[in-house]
Amino acid sequence: EVHALVGFGDGEWRHKDVWKHTKQVVRQSVPRLEVRWASLLHDVGKAIDKQDHVTAGLEALQGFISERTAWLIENHMEAHKLRDGTIGARSNRRLREHPDFELLELLSRCDKAGRVRGAQAPEVEEALDYIRDLARMYG
Repeated sequence: EVHALVGFGDGEWRHKDVWKHTKQVVRQSVPRLEVRWASLLHDVGKAIDKQDHVTAGLEALQGFISERTAWLIENHMEAHKLRDGTIGARSNRRLREHPDFELLELLSRCDKAGRVRGAQAPEVEEALDYIRDLARMYG
């Protein structure tokens, strides 16, 4: 599914090429295995369903990612609302009380920062190799 993002545009001004955005997010993410996986895979569903990329991505990734990575991907759009102050009180509390809230904040910051046109970013295999190395180190 990751290869489907190469050259794929979601039609929004900020993502002319979803893969370039994804590479920027991966490059900026912290060296925490599940944050790296979520950084790489958070928008994979855009190649499947532009209207509901989160659900589409999670369905495609089911059985291949950890529950923590799935939670990060599932809530990455809510984290943007949290940062923008447009989230409801109940959702705000639900996210903030989750044990992985700090990781979600890290992913959200990287996702937002990964929207710089012309920024350098790794190629597909380089990004995957980096995540594989982290998996070996932190298993």
